[in-house]
Amino acid sequence: MAQLKITLKKSLIGRPKNQIATAQSLGLTKPGKTTVQPDNVQTQGKINTIKHLVEVTQA
Repeated sequence: MAQLKITLKKSLIGRPKNQIATAQSLGLTKPGKTTVQPDNVQTQGKINTIKHLVEVTQA
């Protein structure tokens, strides 16, 4: 199964609660933090919600 490397590039301060919750569900709490997640429909939906805050690459 493919893996995605997701890095939080911008701060969560001042963001709507749903975007903060989505970032935290991916394990992203501070700018610069990186996590590896499976490439599936659920992860793609989460990424789409916060696409302007993260950088995504193949792991």
